[in-house]
Amino acid sequence: MHQELVINKISSILEATPDGHDKALVDMLDQAKRIFISGAGRSKLVGNFFAMRLMHGGYDVSVVGEIVTPSIKAGDLLIIISGSGETEQLIAFTKKAKEIGAKIVLISAKDDSTIGDMADITLQIGRSEQYGKVKGMPMGTVFELSTLLFLEATISHVIHDKGIEEEVMRSRHANLE
Repeated sequence: MHQELVINKISSILEATPDGHDKALVDMLDQAKRIFISGAGRSKLVGNFFAMRLMHGGYDVSVVGEIVTPSIKAGDLLIIISGSGETEQLIAFTKKAKEIGAKIVLISAKDDSTIGDMADITLQIGRSEQYGKVKGMPMGTVFELSTLLFLEATISHVIHDKGIEEEVMRSRHANLE
């Protein structure tokens, strides 16, 4: 019962997400010198998944907040994952990156937000009205899982379009684990 509830809800969110979002994101990725990804809480974990896959795909990617993350510069891309687009720390990161001349992508549940107002592009996952309370999927679960699947599908698009073989991706995977 709960598995069906989760699958149906995520499916409805992804069906309501515009088809062009993956292409728009890939275009931004391909234009960037380097890619930085940030989020808070579970959205940060979704960002970590995406950063790892981008690295496997050959992109120069860093996760904001890690001790080895370099400074962002003009020509770089900051991807913010935030259901609300209102997380204070992420607003501060966005302001700083914008001042420096980096491009900003917001991935959000909302089409209107403080971060969205600063972003070069906002990719709304689903529609705002789809994010009411869902029994068994508390506190952002719907957004986080929908975004994770959207980003995994985007990576699938990248791998297919660029002809990246799994062996090549595997050669980039961490071997000190």
